[in-house]
Amino acid sequence: MGTETEVEENPRKGGLRTMPFIIVNESFERLSSYALEPNMILYLMKFYHMSAATGSSILGIWTGLSNGLAILGAIVADSYLGRFRVVVIGSFSTLTGMIILWLTAMIPQLKSSPCSQFQHVCNGTTAVQLAVLFSSFGFISLGAGFIRPCSIIFGADQLENKENPENQRLIDSYFNWYYASIGMSTILAVTVVIYIQDHYGWQVGFGIPVILMFFSVSMFLIGSHFYIKVKAKESLFIGLLQAVVAAFRKRNTSLPLTDCDDCYHRSHESELLAPSNDFRSLNSACMIQDPQRDLNPDQSASNPWSLCSVEQVESLKALLRVLPMWSTGIMIFMTTRQFSFSVLQAKTMDRHIFPQFEVPAASFSVFLVIAMTSWIIFYDRVLVPLLSKYTGRPRGLCPIVRMGIGLIISCMSMALSAITESIRRQRAIEEGHENDPSALVNMSAMWLVPQYALLGVAEAAHSVGHIEFFYSLLPKSMSSIASAMSTIGTAVSCLTASLLVSGVDWLSSTGGKTSWLSSNINRGHLDYYFWLLTFLSLLNFLYFLVVCRFYEPDDEIGRFSHEVEGKECDYSLLPEA
Repeated sequence: MGTETEVEENPRKGGLRTMPFIIVNESFERLSSYALEPNMILYLMKFYHMSAATGSSILGIWTGLSNGLAILGAIVADSYLGRFRVVVIGSFSTLTGMIILWLTAMIPQLKSSPCSQFQHVCNGTTAVQLAVLFSSFGFISLGAGFIRPCSIIFGADQLENKENPENQRLIDSYFNWYYASIGMSTILAVTVVIYIQDHYGWQVGFGIPVILMFFSVSMFLIGSHFYIKVKAKESLFIGLLQAVVAAFRKRNTSLPLTDCDDCYHRSHESELLAPSNDFRSLNSACMIQDPQRDLNPDQSASNPWSLCSVEQVESLKALLRVLPMWSTGIMIFMTTRQFSFSVLQAKTMDRHIFPQFEVPAASFSVFLVIAMTSWIIFYDRVLVPLLSKYTGRPRGLCPIVRMGIGLIISCMSMALSAITESIRRQRAIEEGHENDPSALVNMSAMWLVPQYALLGVAEAAHSVGHIEFFYSLLPKSMSSIASAMSTIGTAVSCLTASLLVSGVDWLSSTGGKTSWLSSNINRGHLDYYFWLLTFLSLLNFLYFLVVCRFYEPDDEIGRFSHEVEGKECDYSLLPEA
């Protein structure tokens, strides 16, 4: 993600022999992490006596923190420690967090005892118990934030060889294997490991991720001697931040930018002679006011936090141009973070596929993954060749249309979720289970599959369109920002979803009424909450239509035509989720 890199020159390092160590490290980290979250709501409710709303909010913050810290991990890797050290630190942090979480299941004093049906008042959770639990979440989040943005690029560093004409094909093959391993890890996590948690208890269910993460750390360190280790130099994120700070410091500058000699260029061969006129207030950041004070003898900026290059300013403007469209994606990520409530739904339904086999409640998210993967393959291999003949576009539908389709399908998914929950709740009441949230309703959990499938298709359509849109509008030097913006969007959506859950729980329970998001979903109104998400998703789609009016049709091929002409979307930058 850095703008400049410096690589250790050693022909005996790097290459395909390093791939097993890197891919196994990331696969086991994903397998370990993804196996914890789906069932965690049940663990929090049973052993920490949290309500469904509180537990869901905490899990949303945990997921948001894991994604948000990815930006910190990228900055630390690019500017200070390098990717290898950051991945090592992240791996040990994740392992530490998982060990602490496993200890909460092993040591009775680290969690509260579950309430029996004869208890009217349960023993409360102590501050120490919560501190231990949250510390485990913190270590795991820090580890995810350090590993995920650096691991995939670290693997590409091992294959970087511009003298090899087959190099790009080799890197593309690596990306395919990398994402395939993540997909397999996700499926195994939400099926096999979740099944073990349900049938063999939390001690074994949390112990397996610890063992897997131990192997992950060990494999990565075993390959240390063979790695090419790119030295930290400069981060693009730091460059953007410097432009913001410099513009703020010189906000009162009124000198006109009419002379190109007044602008600072990092390279004399730069194609950008002067900054553009849009977002003109930022142009002061690259203005040279006093050459003696602002420039070093070698013509470099004496203080990069007071004087930035034209390239940095234009990169910041490019980022600001895509922010409105980026904001339209927050809502769809919020709808995909409602798994905690869906687990509670599935827990009360008949989950048998065969008489001898029952699907774990938390494993139904695998249908989302299957639908997402199937749609991407179907669109890429079947629809694109057909649509390209009629649209004249090599990628079939334009990115904005695909984003819009994703938003509409997400609305349909939330509406279907509301209808399904309304039917499930009505049956529970008719069968006399209103006061027994653990009772099994005479209704198949397969009713939940269509809403998961629609949500998977929605996320696939929107995410790929999102990344292609950013990639077409941002300069080539900022291509990694496209992936970073998706990560930040996920973090913001998780935090927003946590606030929404807390707000709905508080408002709907005022006056002594039963909360919509009650832990007893038979008495609550989870269907009302899903209808609220449907309404918000529809409003977001209308907002999306308004935002589309600010982008000209030719924006799809980029404002920076000299950099993006003939360029295809780099799918290595797709969000790894």
